[in-house]
Amino acid sequence: MKTPIKISIAVCVFVALSAFQIIKTQIAITIRNDLGNTEAGVKVMLFDKEEDYTKEVNVVAEGETDEKGVVKFKELKAASYYVIARKGDMDNSGGGEQTGKLEANRVNKVTIVIQ
Repeated sequence: MKTPIKISIAVCVFVALSAFQIIKTQIAITIRNDLGNTEAGVKVMLFDKEEDYTKEVNVVAEGETDEKGVVKFKELKAASYYVIARKGDMDNSGGGEQTGKLEANRVNKVTIVIQ
């Protein structure tokens, strides 16, 4: 028969591990203009292959930045993504086209400048 302390520890470990798994791999991208101000209404697309990024096909996820200049994507693979951020005649070409590898089960944060 297990002692109450061992059962309590096992339950705590189970709860802690379960809580850790609730968060899916996510990314929150903040878009700023060349003056450093956040930009609302920016179309953001993620691609997992450079070829798809170049041809703008097979988009993994896409969205638009909110009033704070942020767009969030959930349930992603822990991988590196190519990003196109575009609003009018401004985009992120020339810098910030690829994220680092996302950490699994975390909310990853990236800032991209469009000009």
